[in-house]
Amino acid sequence: MNHRLSLEHIAAAMQIIDPLFLHTPQYRAESLEALLGCRLVVKIETLNPIRSFKGRGASYFLSQVPVGSRLVCASAGNFGQAMAYACRAKGVQLVVYASVNANPLKLQRMQALGAEVRLHGEDFDAAKAEARRVAQTTGTPMVEDSLEVATGEGAGTIGLELLGWPEALDCVLVALGNGALLTGVGRWVKAHAPATQVIGVAAAGAPAMVDSWRSGRIVEYPTMNTIADGIGVRVPIPEAVQDMQGTVDDCILVRDETLITAMRLLHQHLGLVVEPSAAVGIAAILEDRERFAGRLVAAVICGGNVTAEQVGRWLV
Repeated sequence: MNHRLSLEHIAAAMQIIDPLFLHTPQYRAESLEALLGCRLVVKIETLNPIRSFKGRGASYFLSQVPVGSRLVCASAGNFGQAMAYACRAKGVQLVVYASVNANPLKLQRMQALGAEVRLHGEDFDAAKAEARRVAQTTGTPMVEDSLEVATGEGAGTIGLELLGWPEALDCVLVALGNGALLTGVGRWVKAHAPATQVIGVAAAGAPAMVDSWRSGRIVEYPTMNTIADGIGVRVPIPEAVQDMQGTVDDCILVRDETLITAMRLLHQHLGLVVEPSAAVGIAAILEDRERFAGRLVAAVICGGNVTAEQVGRWLV
């Protein structure tokens, strides 16, 4: 089948993306393995200036943008930070639309990195709709995470690095929000290690992407209810859902209470402070230990932007 995401572009992105986002740590989390009942490889994407994997896709996309351009995007926080960081380095002006309920730490970081931040709507999808309206009205190009192919191709470099593990992985657990991370990783892994299962993990309170993929039609919801703001999607991108075909073997929904347990385990055992979206892989194992028992499982730990209040509420 034809894929929007190019294997050649993913390979080329390894030479283009800002090196500080590449070759992130991946190692056996042995202290967690006895508790989870499987062999676990974690890939840590939080040790960079934006504490998120999003820098890969933003950096790759900005390599194609002329100096002095002006762009608009929408973000729950991490993509906006990545775009702000990459735009500042390239000399590109950026306006980010975010929800009035967005994580305040992420908003502050976007502004500190040079973006103009505008708040609109109760959630990410409402902010994105406003960003699209303004972009169309003003003629300013809008960069939509997961719709823009380069964001998924940049994220696909994570899959390339994961397959450098010396043993064949039985499965890879990847957060599913708008889809760039899952489809990018899945595109590379299924092409080069087809026996490795690629499993997307989303929040039970925001099932739109999973329901759309399973049903073969776009399923939208009027509201969502999850602490995992980074993967809180109500309105799927049709192209991203299509990108999941042939690159994703299964999807899992996990509960918020399990996400908190997973966050605490990552903190207690590995010293990691992660946001709920980054703990979905561990949460998936916790909710179905039998499925993963004895297998070699990789989990992408994709973001670490939490406020001091959230740390006190979830990790202490």
